[in-house]
Amino acid sequence: MLTATRFTERYLLDPQVNADPYPYLNALREHRPVHWSSIHRAWLVTGYAQMAEALGHPSLSADRVRPLMEAIPDSVLDDEARRAVGLLSHWMVFNDPPQHRRLRGVFQDQFSARAINRYAGLIEKATASLLARRAAPGSSGDAVADVAKTLPSLVFARWLGVPHTHAPSFWYWNARVGDLVLGAAQEEREYRTSLQSLVKLYDYLADLVRLRREQPQDDLISAVLAGGAIGDTVSEEEFIGMLSHLAFAGGETTSNLIANGLRALLMHPQQLAAARENPKLLSGAVEEALRFDGPSKMSVRIAAEDLQLDGQDIRAGDRIFLVTAAANRDPRQFDDPDTFDVHRGRTSHLGFGYGIHFCIGAPLARLVAGSALGVLVREHPNLRLLPSRHEWQLSLLNRSLKDLPVSY
Repeated sequence: MLTATRFTERYLLDPQVNADPYPYLNALREHRPVHWSSIHRAWLVTGYAQMAEALGHPSLSADRVRPLMEAIPDSVLDDEARRAVGLLSHWMVFNDPPQHRRLRGVFQDQFSARAINRYAGLIEKATASLLARRAAPGSSGDAVADVAKTLPSLVFARWLGVPHTHAPSFWYWNARVGDLVLGAAQEEREYRTSLQSLVKLYDYLADLVRLRREQPQDDLISAVLAGGAIGDTVSEEEFIGMLSHLAFAGGETTSNLIANGLRALLMHPQQLAAARENPKLLSGAVEEALRFDGPSKMSVRIAAEDLQLDGQDIRAGDRIFLVTAAANRDPRQFDDPDTFDVHRGRTSHLGFGYGIHFCIGAPLARLVAGSALGVLVREHPNLRLLPSRHEWQLSLLNRSLKDLPVSY
């Protein structure tokens, strides 16, 4: 007689689980797709249908500013730190309707696929130039540092209108803000650096907005200012806060998508060969990377009131971890979900979220990642992974490689 396998809960930041979360997440989803975790003191939602329902549920709040404030050591919470945390309240990702809709509406036209495609030529040129300098065929290097981190930084800085000479400081501040938002900051010094960097980033963008009012350019800030909504439906402070969010989110997500997508292709030679033979499959490779090993593992919500999800009673104030990495491998939604297959095309994956919180920057991330993977696949026929143990940043939220040694 067969006996049921006993499920044992594990810490999601256990190094083994962090390195390869999928076997454990599959087991967790089959055990219970909405599960109370005593280790994380949160509900873990791992089923696709359950996550789609949760992402559209009006009782689940995206407001994470208060929990972030509570995590900061009291010794760090001076006036500047409180100002920094207040700036995060302008990030649309931390707002619920109707505020979220109002903030998002300012950027809607500039993030449409049609508007983003205006930059296709610029992105192709930047990609080819970068790879010619950093990834010459026959050389070896780290694809994360050479391509995945560098290309989105170049594109997003140009798109926002950040001068080339300011880029190093700009992206340093973004990285330190990421330490705060993604939970990497643990010590007082790290919290203080992150909060100071957020204030510096905001003040820099405020100066850039003032400059673009006087001297418009062909960039995002100038285009939004020309629309007339800033100072009307959205305050200038809110606008600057959202710009800091876009800079952080766009660079981080796209970098991880490029690195994870390249790794998946190189670990599946038949899929790489198919994409080389038929370049139309490259867009499918980007979509499959988002599903198979996407840049984000989960997002966090707070129950604003009591609710039920998949028969489980969730109480007001409970934390909910929406584990995208698990939902995107749910066999009830995807055939053979643990197989990387570039022929799937644009499936209904949750790699960019769902509903009102669907990633507004998805068209740009797809364009930049597709350009990077396309040039590497087409122009580097001997591209291969070098022997290495791939290490991942320790994070509940992001799926981010530390490096990816390759021979170009």
